[in-house]
Amino acid sequence: MDYTAKIFVKCDPDKLAECLAPEETSFDRSSFTFSKKEGGLEFNIDANDAVALRATLNTISQLLIVFEGARKKT
Repeated sequence: MDYTAKIFVKCDPDKLAECLAPEETSFDRSSFTFSKKEGGLEFNIDANDAVALRATLNTISQLLIVFEGARKKT
C-alpha cells in the first residue's frame, strides 16, 4: 500500500523553510516536501509502507522540536 499524510505547522513559514532547506527530504521508501502557505508551512509526505511513514513523521517531528527550541532561545 501507499501512504500519504499532510501536516500544517502554524508558524513563520519563511523562518521554518530556511531552517529546513538543507535537510534531506527523500529516502529509500519515503519522501516529503514542504511549501509555504499563508500562516504556516505545509508538509506533504509520501511513503511506500507504514513503517516508512512513521519514520518520516518522526524525522519531521524531530526537526520541528529543534526549530521550536531554537526559536524559544531567541
